[in-house]
Amino acid sequence: MTSIVTSMHREPGDEVSASLPFGQPQVTRVIAVSSGKGGVGKTNVVVNLAVALSRRGEDVMVLDGDLGLSNVNVLLGVKADYNLSHVLSGERSLDDIVIEAPDCIRVVPSASGVTHMARLGDAELAAIVHAFADLRTPPSVLLVDSEAGLSPATLQLNAAAHEVIVVLCDEPAAITDAYAYIKCMHQEHGKIRFHVLANMVDGNAHGLELFKKLARVSDRFLEVSLNYLGAVPNDQTLRDAVRCQRAVCAAYPRSRSASAFYEIANHVVRWPLPTLPSGRLEFFVERMLAGENVSLEVTA
Repeated sequence: MTSIVTSMHREPGDEVSASLPFGQPQVTRVIAVSSGKGGVGKTNVVVNLAVALSRRGEDVMVLDGDLGLSNVNVLLGVKADYNLSHVLSGERSLDDIVIEAPDCIRVVPSASGVTHMARLGDAELAAIVHAFADLRTPPSVLLVDSEAGLSPATLQLNAAAHEVIVVLCDEPAAITDAYAYIKCMHQEHGKIRFHVLANMVDGNAHGLELFKKLARVSDRFLEVSLNYLGAVPNDQTLRDAVRCQRAVCAAYPRSRSASAFYEIANHVVRWPLPTLPSGRLEFFVERMLAGENVSLEVTA
């Protein structure tokens, strides 16, 4: 059950955003970005997708879901005085620790090098996600930079999201582990729809080839829908941007990799909005607390 997503090309300055009828409460589109293994450039994807979406007019917040090794703020070149460990201890609220990053992105930093944050129990994880219900201004898009792998906390966090993006690259282990991740999310949490993004590839044809490799195995053994979201080329400007601690979409907006991220953002903003009440950020929190295997309904 695979399908390939296509979209019309738009220039980086164009803005595309789903809108709500006047008077309806804010709908937050929760998107988990994950991978079966580390080293596939997942956090870089999150950072640049956040910038591309923000420049499309979305109010974007990024949750650093790698609770023990926070690095979203590092890639964006911003300093985190407080992080989720201070929310857990009761020293700060979630609003207190949010960082205002370039391009109007809000970042919720996790801890870095704090051992116990990588081994949170259910009650501690619930306390963190419960704090989201108290945000003064919920975003229109919450991007969750998930920890790579199959830890229970990672799977639970991703299961609560409305959409899941799986990042892979041209490595046998990346494809094998992406399949293992999709299998666990499907069999243990009832997820049936995944968006696949090929990163660090030669071009779209190369990315599509990787997608088809993953899709062939998934079609054979799993009842899931895989959508090809696009490919990001591994060009020099992306590596230069990382060294400068900037998103390539901001530092080199006309580069090949930046253009790819803008095109992917065009896909994302065309996804159907979650229906109320499942579109509210509070519902994301409730799903996290309950660990429910509920399929979210959407309207076109």
